[in-house]
Amino acid sequence: MRRWLGPLCLSAALAAAPVVLAPSNPALADKASNTIRFAYDQIPENIDPYFNNLRAGVIISQHVWDTLIYRDPVSGQYKGQLATAWRYLDDKTLELDLRTGVKFHDGTEFTAEDVVFTLTYASRPENKATTQANVSWIDRVEAVTPQKVRIHTKQPFPAAIDYLSGPLVIHPAKYYEKVGPKGMNEKPIGSGPFRVASHVVGKSLTLERNPDYFKDSPKPSAKIAKLEIRFIPDRQTQMAEVMAGGLDFIMNVPKDQAEQIGGVPGFQARSGETMRIAFLNINTLPDGPVEAFRDVRVRRALNHAINKDALTKELVGGGSRPLVTPCFPEQFGCTSEGATRYPYDPAKAKALLKEAGFGNGLSIDFYAYRERQQAEAIINDLRAVGITANLRFLQYAAMRDQGRANKVGLAFQTWGSNSVNDVSASTPVYFGGGADDVSRDPEIHGFLRTGDTSVDPEARKAAYKKALALIAERAYSVPLYTVPNHYVASAGLDFKVYPDETPRFWEMTWK
Repeated sequence: MRRWLGPLCLSAALAAAPVVLAPSNPALADKASNTIRFAYDQIPENIDPYFNNLRAGVIISQHVWDTLIYRDPVSGQYKGQLATAWRYLDDKTLELDLRTGVKFHDGTEFTAEDVVFTLTYASRPENKATTQANVSWIDRVEAVTPQKVRIHTKQPFPAAIDYLSGPLVIHPAKYYEKVGPKGMNEKPIGSGPFRVASHVVGKSLTLERNPDYFKDSPKPSAKIAKLEIRFIPDRQTQMAEVMAGGLDFIMNVPKDQAEQIGGVPGFQARSGETMRIAFLNINTLPDGPVEAFRDVRVRRALNHAINKDALTKELVGGGSRPLVTPCFPEQFGCTSEGATRYPYDPAKAKALLKEAGFGNGLSIDFYAYRERQQAEAIINDLRAVGITANLRFLQYAAMRDQGRANKVGLAFQTWGSNSVNDVSASTPVYFGGGADDVSRDPEIHGFLRTGDTSVDPEARKAAYKKALALIAERAYSVPLYTVPNHYVASAGLDFKVYPDETPRFWEMTWK
């Protein structure tokens, strides 16, 4: 089977490894100072979790802030974090008992006021939370007592517990009311296992262990003293710094690089499938930038043109699986049953393009923000059937904003559902009528709405099944594969890989 691209060259760095790993290796100093140095390839536009949906921001949020509920990443069990108990009073009213004795990093006590203010502010459309689907189900929040709140939903929303255990962190009300998202980005204050010591916006973040972290949290108190986070968009620069001893932990490493460095003394490489999915999102709007995409034959040609099996096996690796529908297979409601399948068939793709009037080829822009190797491999497959795709590689926020401005015809997207294990956190974000929906199909909107709000699990599954079947039949996207994560770290760092794509630095130790 053909390789997609020539192997990326790490030979110079690998050849230098024995020198780098001499006794003066800086990682030894990291162990002595109990510090982990971590780099990520995306730059969050705002590390306030409500105004960011990049994985880097999700990782930071889990360390600096707490949620009301915690979902164990291994068992899937829900545990009390800022809340100690919860119950539904009716289909649209969730009551939670709050923990006492919790302090925010500025010393203020956590109370119901903080829950009410945070969730009310984030759920108001005029405040423009980045991922509206995370908060749009909230109608109002009220304090019953200083340690009890009620969350009223607009409609029944059975996935509420999962959202309260994921993206919906709690801010200190008085501070947040004073500084807003901008101030929270510049000087973050939460109640999590780490507090922010310094933040150079767009460049770095230094976290220190929170000495006052509450003992009953399902997140244990951090074992390391300090976490230094740097935002380094260029992955080759990250790899060079790892090899030179300037970093201890990186993720999203290309498969071939991880495999090479994993064999070098002093380093380790691990990988595992995550909840993140990769797909091509196709703009079919009447005023969209690519008129050809309004023809379903062209969209079906895109689906037939890409060799997902080879892409997954040869380039992605790490437990990745090809997808039929745009959701993570283990999420509640995700299914490929009854969905149209598009086997890899370049001849069929060419025939469909010819039938649609593009027998002489088609030129488009291809937008991407990560996984450049995979993007280039997909572009090669498109070129083979007569579609010239010009790569436009941007930071995520820039690509997202252009997409929402209706300037993107074809986008190579990945989506991690904010680690929420329910289809309501994935498919409706791109096909449910929100800002990122570029097909705007009202029939699909109806089925997704039913799936999101029904209290009957079987009715939810049936509605999602119909929506996913229509998305496939009408070829509004090209589902690609589940995205694994490849990690590279210093050999002396003890860590676990979790499917929710969140490294838990509070668990990590130096051997």
